[in-house]
Amino acid sequence: MDKPDTAGTFAARRYVALFCGCAATALLLVSTLNYLVDPYLLHQWDSPMLQRLQPTREKLSVWGKTYAVARYRPAVVYIGNSRTEMGLPASVRERFGGKTVFNSAVSGASVGDAILLAEHAARVSHVDTMVWGIDAPSFSMEQGSAGVEPGLTDPGPAFFARRALLNLKRGLTLDMTQDTLRLLHGSFGSVCRSSLALHGQRDHLCFSDRIKGWGGTAPAMVPRLQEFGDGAGPTADALQAFGATVDKLCRDGTRLRLYVNPTHALTLDVLYWRGKWPAMEQWQRDITDLAGRRRAQGCDVRLVDFSGFNSITSEAIPQFGGLREMRYYWEASHYRDNVGQMILARLFGAGDDGLVPPDDFGIELTAANISAHQSAMRAARDRFHSEHPEETAFVRKLITLPRVHP
Repeated sequence: MDKPDTAGTFAARRYVALFCGCAATALLLVSTLNYLVDPYLLHQWDSPMLQRLQPTREKLSVWGKTYAVARYRPAVVYIGNSRTEMGLPASVRERFGGKTVFNSAVSGASVGDAILLAEHAARVSHVDTMVWGIDAPSFSMEQGSAGVEPGLTDPGPAFFARRALLNLKRGLTLDMTQDTLRLLHGSFGSVCRSSLALHGQRDHLCFSDRIKGWGGTAPAMVPRLQEFGDGAGPTADALQAFGATVDKLCRDGTRLRLYVNPTHALTLDVLYWRGKWPAMEQWQRDITDLAGRRRAQGCDVRLVDFSGFNSITSEAIPQFGGLREMRYYWEASHYRDNVGQMILARLFGAGDDGLVPPDDFGIELTAANISAHQSAMRAARDRFHSEHPEETAFVRKLITLPRVHP
């Protein structure tokens, strides 16, 4: 019988061990480099790195925001999608008696994503007031493009230890390594500040740069209107989940201000011509009933509708006699923060600036007025069709066009 080749076996094992050790060391070095450079600002708060200019498109913002909320522990938190993220200013501590404010809304969030972020904020901070922007198309449990990945909002102890492990794991990815190298090389992009530098609100320089890249406000109108009309909501399961989260927040003593986003009037016209108006009205009745029942149980909750065909949302668009840049809107879907200031003034009263919104902008919905409110919205819609035939024809045509992606 041949003797085993012990020398060869030992050499092979040594080679494998050396290879595995070198690979592990290389991965550890890559992960550590990515963790330290942190191109996406995954674990920063009150850090000079927040002032670093970033590319126009903010990657993994939900990672940074969930971490920042846990570090900052704000008393006032905004929740919602990109409309709230763009439109509600967080630099308004004086409006809330000096309390800390953070905009935890994220682009691409469905209401299912927003629920995770709202419950996370309530766990890691004592939230006195939550301002939550909603709209019918995004009111679904479908995972949006917000990127609320498993582990980011999970309950449990040792949040920061668990996040450190997640961040190190994320540091092993190729895309993060490539962006770290671009940042070190100076080719990552230097356009605007991270939303974390503005307490969660998206830097307007980011969005204005994107608007310029699309060719201006007018070319951005069609894809944004189509996108709004394509939303999967509202859905019954989202309403149930939303109600359960509202219940939790009410039990915690959180003051809740829910508001329907003031997207441009043409967005609602898209819903009308696509046959989604009845579903939107039923959704309005459902959330009005939900808020009313919680308020009757002692919860400090109000629901205010800023949508419709009012003096703000009916601003002329560039295609039909409007200015090249709109006063209240970036495009049809996203309002500017001067509108956000009006929203806060309606929800919480005039601040030191004395801003008073137009009377027709922001109607609190209750069981007593929901029917009259919806009747007034239908009448305003019909007047809009009569007084703005070009805009009406524009919307009717665009819902038949192939989808455009700016």
